[in-house]
Amino acid sequence: MAFRKSQPGGQSPAARITQEIIARLEAGTRPWIKPWRGLPVSRPLRACGTPYRGMNVFWLWMVADMCGYASPFWMTYNQASKLGGQVRKGEKSTIAIFYKGYTKEVEPSEPGHANEETRRVLKAYPVFNADQVEGLPTRFHPAATIEIVEPEGRKRELDTFFACVPATLRHHGDEAYYEPAADRITMPPPHLFSGFDHYYATLAHELSHWTGHSTRLGRDLRNRFGSAAYAAEELVALSGQSAPSATLH
Repeated sequence: MAFRKSQPGGQSPAARITQEIIARLEAGTRPWIKPWRGLPVSRPLRACGTPYRGMNVFWLWMVADMCGYASPFWMTYNQASKLGGQVRKGEKSTIAIFYKGYTKEVEPSEPGHANEETRRVLKAYPVFNADQVEGLPTRFHPAATIEIVEPEGRKRELDTFFACVPATLRHHGDEAYYEPAADRITMPPPHLFSGFDHYYATLAHELSHWTGHSTRLGRDLRNRFGSAAYAAEELVALSGQSAPSATLH
């Protein structure tokens, strides 16, 4: 997987959702196939347990897929606080949408008669997935119904090598990516991989992106998918992912 850029801001709800969908379509179907199992998908739920409806279902599903969130629950910052949780530092909100109705006085069809129309406008509010929040009750993190199987091929030399790299690493969800803004790598848990060779290669790939941070080698990690600079960064990561396994055997 590639590094992850921060989410755009200052857009209307419709524009933001449209831009994300277009970006996914432009990405197309990659020839690369992720070497790990995905997590079960659940309908997005509000903090109270009520399912989202309409466009929110598709939108929050897509965000959860992009970010690797396993929990189906979404909530506002204040809702998380009231539940005893705290949004982790550096986490970015997404939006949930709703239509707000209002009445507007319009030109009357007949003189002397007031005329009003009921109109609806698309509104949005920021929400966080429960996976972005610490300290929530356990019900917000339902156990995934997936068999935990230790993959084959674990190597002590590679475990030692990666443990010595001072990167911030979390095992979470079913996506692998590096976030330059948070300077953090996210990996699926090892048991989701078909073998430790795939786990090590994926981790080395994301660590290669990690080396490009402004405090290290200072490569430009803000490139749009499909650009020459993006392709060059992916080549760096592909080269980096093969080195540890080829050297430490």
